[in-house]
Amino acid sequence: MKLKRSSLLYIGNQLNSSVKGTVTTLDTLSNLLRTEGFMVLTASSKENKLMRLIDMLYTVFTKASRVSVVLLDTYSTQNFYYAVAVGNLCRLLRKPYIPILHGGNLPNRLKRSPSQAKKLFHGAKMNVAPSLYLMEAFQKEGINNLVHIPNSIEIKDYPFLLRKEIKPRLLWVRSFAEIYNPMLALQTLKLLKSKYPEASLTMVGPDKDGSLQKCKDYSDQNNLGVEFTGKLTKAEWIKISAENDIFINTTNFDNMPVSVIEAMALGLPVVSTNVGGLPFLINHDNDGVIVEPNDPELFEKAIINLLQNPQKGEYLSNNARKKAESYSWDQIKHLWLDLLRE
Repeated sequence: MKLKRSSLLYIGNQLNSSVKGTVTTLDTLSNLLRTEGFMVLTASSKENKLMRLIDMLYTVFTKASRVSVVLLDTYSTQNFYYAVAVGNLCRLLRKPYIPILHGGNLPNRLKRSPSQAKKLFHGAKMNVAPSLYLMEAFQKEGINNLVHIPNSIEIKDYPFLLRKEIKPRLLWVRSFAEIYNPMLALQTLKLLKSKYPEASLTMVGPDKDGSLQKCKDYSDQNNLGVEFTGKLTKAEWIKISAENDIFINTTNFDNMPVSVIEAMALGLPVVSTNVGGLPFLINHDNDGVIVEPNDPELFEKAIINLLQNPQKGEYLSNNARKKAESYSWDQIKHLWLDLLRE
């Protein structure tokens, strides 16, 4: 039986139940912490952005006295200002808070909003950096109240399938947004089909900014036959993964994407852009392949290399699973327990 631990308040995006939402760190981490005996209050699930901010602030104001610390998901884009506002309120209430750093573009946010960033991050009890990439970037800006706690998965939920025979069946899993450059996946498929007409691409995820329709139009115009599944549950896309052999990650900015760790756990050889925290996550040619961003020819070359060298695919598949196992909750939870008992 788990010991009853302290109560926490976790502030972040909780829109997984909406049409556009995907399961967020707030959803997964709060549930995992509950399994360790914590009582975790959360906010906010409001879809309207202004109402979401108001709900976050109201929840902090009314619940802060009941919790020992506030966990605060912190991103680089518009949601950064949610974190700034919540951080300001926590300091006013003298309630310790811990930003959890997300988004490969946060280092640029430190430069674009130095005054707000300094107050938010220096005023925190601690800042959690899921990747060594963000850890180094923040330290360079003089922010040293940092701890490295990687994103985690429940490894038992990901059945391993060793890829002994690699076929040109590509899988992409992400929200459709320009920052994740989904069009690069289609451009890569177009090149690949000239040499492998049977090549296929399945793209899983909801639309964020109109990118999905652009991708559908491109697929139709070029007769690519891409399968767009829309938003799927974790179990649904894991089932689809068994029908594919190569996972492609096309993003222009990133931190430590859980989707890549999940693909590695499933035994999918990963071909990813060399941006943000990805070179810290993927050991090139050992447990994945990294290439420069915005270059479909490099993606095509890396994929063809896997198709022509099945032993390499098998090697990457095995090593990827081993890497993913190091990010299992059983391994990572001790870092959270140490932080939250301080």
